Amino acid sequence: MAKFEIYQFPCLSDNYGVLLHDSETGVTASIDAPDEAAIRTALAKTGWTLTHILNTHHHHDHTGANDALKASSGCTIAGPKDEESKIPGIDVSLSNGDTYDFGGHKAQIISTPGHTLGHIVYHFADDGLLFAGDTLFPLGCGRVFEGTMEQMWSSMEKLTKLPPGTQVYCGHEYTQANANFAVTAEPDNQDLKVRAAEIEALRAKGQATVPTTIGAELRTNPFMRAGNAARFAETRTAKDNF
Repeated sequence: MAKFEIYQFPCLSDNYGVLLHDSETGVTASIDAPDEAAIRTALAKTGWTLTHILNTHHHHDHTGANDALKASSGCTIAGPKDEESKIPGIDVSLSNGDTYDFGGHKAQIISTPGHTLGHIVYHFADDGLLFAGDTLFPLGCGRVFEGTMEQMWSSMEKLTKLPPGTQVYCGHEYTQANANFAVTAEPDNQDLKVRAAEIEALRAKGQATVPTTIGAELRTNPFMRAGNAARFAETRTAKDNF
């Protein structure tokens, strides 16, 4: 089986688009669909043909291009069953524990409610990849819009159990702001201090801080390191007011 090729690109104000391609089967997925023009440009640049959209949750900056891309490509749209009424053009509804076959690569579906009630993430265990949507960010996590703090902590806890080497792609470039907060939440974390300096240098050059790894987040992300729901809620509330 061919190794995935991945092409990440910025779009909208602070989103990331990601194309996931298998050269043997020719399948190409857009992870979420934030911006039609940016995705079309990325497809033209790579020479890949869109066959799938893998949606993590219903927010418009993740599904806004679904209908237009499906109309032009006939792509299959997969997304969370618990939000299927809000996912434009959805063909395949996925729930926690499901396995989705994408060109022979198996994605384990993990339910991560909190940011939205039906949010899911795609874990390609054999490929060492996690597409986390707006659940997990470098040094951060998604705002708790629809779920409860307890739900969001439970979702984070699931991700702490994934292999440390897992590469994590997410929906936004929020890392500088997350770092600015994280160092106040864990002022004695030396790994975090080093990482914050590296992030500042990357962003000063306009470079991406995504992907990250589960291991890096376990060492430096105060939300993944909270340990319990009460501490998580305290940290998330502090970030919301930072």
